[in-house]
Amino acid sequence: MFNAFERAVAARYLRARRGERFVSVIAGFSLVGIALGVATLIIVMSVMGGFKVDLLNRILGFNGDLGVYGTAGPITGYPAIARRIETLPGVVAAIPVVDGQVLLTDPRGAASGGYVRGISPEDLRKLHAVSDHIVSGSLSGFTGNDAIAIGVGMARTFGVGVGGRITLVSPQGAATPFGTIPRVRAYRVVAIFNVGENDYDSSYVFMPLPAAQIYFQKPQGVTQIAVMVHDPERVRITTEAIRRAFPGAPLTVIDWQSSNNSFFTAVAVEQNVMFVILTLIILVAAFNVISSLIMMVKDKTRDIAVLRTLGAGRGAIMRIFLMCGASVGVIGTAVGTALGIAFTLNIDRIQDLVTKITGVDVFNPEVYYLTHLPARLDWGEVARVVAMALVLALLATLYPSWRAARTDPVEALRSE
Repeated sequence: MFNAFERAVAARYLRARRGERFVSVIAGFSLVGIALGVATLIIVMSVMGGFKVDLLNRILGFNGDLGVYGTAGPITGYPAIARRIETLPGVVAAIPVVDGQVLLTDPRGAASGGYVRGISPEDLRKLHAVSDHIVSGSLSGFTGNDAIAIGVGMARTFGVGVGGRITLVSPQGAATPFGTIPRVRAYRVVAIFNVGENDYDSSYVFMPLPAAQIYFQKPQGVTQIAVMVHDPERVRITTEAIRRAFPGAPLTVIDWQSSNNSFFTAVAVEQNVMFVILTLIILVAAFNVISSLIMMVKDKTRDIAVLRTLGAGRGAIMRIFLMCGASVGVIGTAVGTALGIAFTLNIDRIQDLVTKITGVDVFNPEVYYLTHLPARLDWGEVARVVAMALVLALLATLYPSWRAARTDPVEALRSE
């Protein structure tokens, strides 16, 4: 497409001589602008994609992909229902759960609201978001009527460790002639987990299922059956399969896409808006390419006229300046892509370095959902960014190159 003569002239024009530095400086700024725009776009989109995936994995790993609830109260006969659900295609596990809100206190007088989840020891081991992140104690002692597992945030709030005791107070107590008396009972901490999300680590308490049924007065039932599937993105298929498996049963099925739809829709909208906003950085750099190329064409008017008189056609002139502008775009895009990928792949090291230098925890778990800056490099997204940057850079060269090709050599030399 480009012959040796055109490549040689374009390369010569990109190397500025004395008196031509200003045009090269503008072209250099254009290159840096494109590189920074591409790198920023790759980094931000990778972080936002990683945030979405990491948060989704934590929520689903903790709560399950969908829940089966009783429409008229607790689910009775839940062992048979859970076994039936586990036979359906795509289902990994069906876990009976008793949920309830409580007030947690300790002998020092500290108090905090909490959420108790009653689950069997075998099923708790299936929740890898919890069982794989035990930082103190073990699930071997998660049996009996007084054992609980708590998060690191709650352990820090109450100043307890393994073997310590926390008192649970439930407002749904026993009715007496003097009113309802709250249920109060102390439980022994046997394990402490750290799932990496402050809301879960600070407010959730796990209790053996039989003990939770006694505490919440549901001896024959559970509040829900948490279901985990192979492919969370296709959870709607499993939801419909469960509804067909129990026609007419007093059961309600709610999947994560329904219960968290507004949250993840907001994240997706924010991701698209950030892509559009950061694209403006590359667009501004592309305008710099236009301005630098126009100045180059103006500066090389006499050279263009000489080349035309020596036999160079309009197409050759246009291709020469296309190569000049496209080179800035291609080099800037390549540099920006390399910077963006390198930053994304080493983002944890960079976060640790910033924390070490400043002495400030960049992601305080008491403030943010996550304890680190997640990043997920999506090569499809990278390809989209690179393609967009190259297209914008190429479009930016069209008008100046066309104007250069339209230069009349007679008029240009006459003005000289």
